[in-house]
Amino acid sequence: MAHPAVTTPPAPPPAARDVLELLKPITWFPPMWAFMCGVVSSGAGFDGRWLFLIAGIALTGPLVCGTSQAVNDWFDRHVDAINEPHRPIPSGRIAGNWGLRIAIIGTVLSLIIAWVTGPWVLVATIFGLICAWGYSAPPFRFKTSGWLGPAVVALTYEGLAWFTGASVMAGALPRTEILVTLGLYSLGAHGIMTLNDFKAVEGDRATGLRSLPVTLGVSNAARLACATMALPQVAVIALLLSWGHQWSAAIVIAVLLAQLALMPRLLRDPKANAPWYSATGVTLYVLGMLGSALGLGGYL
Repeated sequence: MAHPAVTTPPAPPPAARDVLELLKPITWFPPMWAFMCGVVSSGAGFDGRWLFLIAGIALTGPLVCGTSQAVNDWFDRHVDAINEPHRPIPSGRIAGNWGLRIAIIGTVLSLIIAWVTGPWVLVATIFGLICAWGYSAPPFRFKTSGWLGPAVVALTYEGLAWFTGASVMAGALPRTEILVTLGLYSLGAHGIMTLNDFKAVEGDRATGLRSLPVTLGVSNAARLACATMALPQVAVIALLLSWGHQWSAAIVIAVLLAQLALMPRLLRDPKANAPWYSATGVTLYVLGMLGSALGLGGYL
């Protein structure tokens, strides 16, 4: 006699607080800051653009960035079950395939909001979502490369978010000066992303992740990160001066000199001092971004 098939009941929807934890609101700040720089650099007024501004903030923060966090946690759930079992997916608080569903829902909502906001915002959002999925999902998993992974994060967190802010306010493709500046700051942010890899050198080596501290060695990777952050800022200073934005150039010079003064401590012990430099040097870096944006927008 045939036995009836045993069916597993579907997993219940997760609690709102667990979904919010999955989306990691603390990670929304860098792209939202870059979005603000884009808004400022456009020089456009807010009249008649408030709804677009709100849509852009939602896109760069909870939607695209939050979706990228959900994608990452879903495809890393087996590793997190060993290393960080308290996270929402491995802990079972977000059960079944709800992690994947949340990532897909976030992707669809992002595309809808971007489509309503404007064509250039839609282009940036599509590219950002491709990067978000490609960063974590096989077969690409850009995160396994110490060169490509940080580049993808830097471009999306800094460049695309800045682009979105400028596009939202201008309603068009941003000016060439803005595109060049956001590109240089995206390049420099590659070094910032490398700083995040110093805390997990042993784990990355054991799991086969080829971060720059693993492939180049901690000291060499730290020197490269410092140079990568500093040199694009030198280029930004030269461009700001050539465009007649002396006050903005002065701000970037000041914050760069402060970063250079802090870098020797980072280089003495990169593993121990990377979190400290992330709190100090990186803060100076993003203040320089805002200083540049104020000049480009005609405020300085």
